[in-house]
Amino acid sequence: MEARKILVIDDEPQITRVLRRSLTAHRYDVRIAADGEAGLELFRDFHPDLVITDLSMPEISGIEVCREIRKVSEIPIIVLSVKGEEKTKVQALDAGADDYITKPFGMNELLARVRAILRRAPEEKREDQLAEIGDFSIDAAKYQAFVRGIEIHLTPKEFELLTFLVKNHNKVLTHRVLLGAVWGGDYTEQNEYLRVFIGNLRKKIEPNPSKPQYILTEPWVGYRFVPAP
Repeated sequence: MEARKILVIDDEPQITRVLRRSLTAHRYDVRIAADGEAGLELFRDFHPDLVITDLSMPEISGIEVCREIRKVSEIPIIVLSVKGEEKTKVQALDAGADDYITKPFGMNELLARVRAILRRAPEEKREDQLAEIGDFSIDAAKYQAFVRGIEIHLTPKEFELLTFLVKNHNKVLTHRVLLGAVWGGDYTEQNEYLRVFIGNLRKKIEPNPSKPQYILTEPWVGYRFVPAP
């Protein structure tokens, strides 16, 4: 199997040395860029499966890197930052990041996040990969989602979230259940992740995101997905 390709964008040499050594040891094909501009150039040539980017960099910040990548690709993005406050996390997620790790971090944690975000389930039966209900059609094998017959382009986490909502349509799903199902058990208190990704999904699937008809809010509890208005 061909090695999965990871692009690391960070202006701290000690961080990039550790990341290169550890990721390469786990058989990833790694490329390093020391700033955002170089990272975007390398992204176009390298065609990575995953981008890991620092948040605070000279010239082009990690936020801008996320935005530029999202203009052309839905590949996974992990943001690294010394800033752990909710406002900064939300800003990064809004810009297109799929995950956010606060520095300093343990290498085992990062590797676990990388594995989780790159994980696919090719051995599932075909019928388990197809879901059609109401206005929605999901083909997990081809990684495609359609709303009212029109294909929508989603990031990996947006796709996972929509797939889980579709498979559990008309059920009230708590914040903890959604976070645990899509991001894992370590994220069940990260409600900012859910707010951002539900908002992004609504922008892509709702005729009027300010008056959602598919993803309904259950106040203080969670959300309910209605596949047809």
